[in-house]
Amino acid sequence: MQTITLVLSLLFAVVVSGILARLLPFSMPRPLVQIALGAIIGLVADWRVTLDPEIFFLLFLPPLLFLDGWRIPREDLFKDGSTVLELALGLVVITVLGMGFFINWLIPAIPLAVAFALAAVVSPTDPIAVSAIAKRTPIPKRMMHILEGESLLNDASGLVCLRFAIAAALTGTFSPGDAAFNFLWVAIGGIAVGAGLTVIVGWAKTVVTRHLGEESGSQILISLLIPFGAYLIAEHLHCSGILAAVAAGLAMGFVEARGNALAMTRIRRTTVWDMIQFTANGSIFVLLGEQLPTILAGAADTVRLTGHHEPWWLIIYVLAINLGLAALRFAWVWLSFRLTLFRQPEDRTRPNWRIIGAMSFAGVRGAITLAGVLTLPLAMSDGGPFPARDLAIFLAMGVIIVSLIAASIGLPMMMRGLEMPAEPAGDAAVEAARIAAAEAAIAEIERTQHRLADGRKDADAYVIVASHLMDLYRERIDHQTNLPEQKHIRRRDERIEHELRLAALKAERQEIFRRVRSRELGSEAARKLVRELDFFEARLAV
Repeated sequence: MQTITLVLSLLFAVVVSGILARLLPFSMPRPLVQIALGAIIGLVADWRVTLDPEIFFLLFLPPLLFLDGWRIPREDLFKDGSTVLELALGLVVITVLGMGFFINWLIPAIPLAVAFALAAVVSPTDPIAVSAIAKRTPIPKRMMHILEGESLLNDASGLVCLRFAIAAALTGTFSPGDAAFNFLWVAIGGIAVGAGLTVIVGWAKTVVTRHLGEESGSQILISLLIPFGAYLIAEHLHCSGILAAVAAGLAMGFVEARGNALAMTRIRRTTVWDMIQFTANGSIFVLLGEQLPTILAGAADTVRLTGHHEPWWLIIYVLAINLGLAALRFAWVWLSFRLTLFRQPEDRTRPNWRIIGAMSFAGVRGAITLAGVLTLPLAMSDGGPFPARDLAIFLAMGVIIVSLIAASIGLPMMMRGLEMPAEPAGDAAVEAARIAAAEAAIAEIERTQHRLADGRKDADAYVIVASHLMDLYRERIDHQTNLPEQKHIRRRDERIEHELRLAALKAERQEIFRRVRSRELGSEAARKLVRELDFFEARLAV
């Protein structure tokens, strides 16, 4: 009963965090509000959540990473693929090496292998935290796509480095050859498992649907099970479950591009996944905050490991580690942009230091760091305690909080008036697609009209209705092929029409609800009418 009460309390805290984040007079990212609410729960209530890293990884990360991989624009990810790989792989390796030696020098009480392990868990950025901050701070689309791609891929490289560091700490040995081979197996195997499972499931769904029809509930449930299946299979084969979930999401985008699912399935599935994303994102940071009082309670004992007695030394170490991470990231982003992003034919300009600064501030740590540091073993191979484990957990938690605060303050300052290198506009491609789709619709209406009206007495009715529909599509084509000045007028008129339609829809709903309250209309009929209006309004928002 206490577990159920705790879960419901955490979910309620997620809801309250959204309200508080909007009510606060100053801009604060929702993750920070959620951490604060979690800390309050941990202080006020006598509840303690014991986070099992394996369960934490399995419960939260596969669906969130799968959804990010599914929804990320693949063409934009591949266009800046070299930059993404440099940040997701090169920066992680440099961070592990550089910060490992720095942490060992800064805090000699942390053995070198444990310092590398701590550097590995703080090296990946968190897509969940980046997305949460982006909602309050407008980030150029191209930069956001690079950040999302980096954070999707650097989780695996950081956790693989963590695995090697823990093995070195336990055994006292390290083999670069074995590490390189293991990394290739973990990465390639994870990608193959995730993509392969999604393709197989997509093919099976198509076969079953073709013979038995489509059931929206089953289709949605299958989409929920894919990331968990990919993660578990990959982990069973000792590959990267995280990369498997990301690859499954990317492959899902290609599978769904065939357009086999019903419109109703897509609408319902989007709603379900939005709810899962909101709940899981919030729960992660509330849980992180709930762990904070326990970690702070042991600060007095933890600081003695460093050879000091004053707790403020821990704050100095956290700030020093964050500064080291920021310096490494700034230097690597500058070098990466010089070598790739700004070497493209359309981008032959020098990197703007504000772009480099914004990318550096956006290196936020979050759930991956928290879950990764909790995987540090409790004991060595000989049964002795794992050295500096509590200190490493405290420092990792400090890095998460400080990086969130720094991003919430620094990003808005860096983003004012900032523009990424120009990229081709997609308006022409969108308009061409609309014209082609309308032309295809006209041709299909004409074919269907002849097929349905053949031999019928009311064939004239089919001709009249088909002619009306084709006129609507021809009008759409004429709108798309207007001159530039006419397009400007059309966009103005469309904006006015959009506002008027929203006002009309609101009035329709209010009248329906009024009739329900006065018992002039039944609730079931009202739900149907309101649902139709909601779909229409959703279409206007696209």
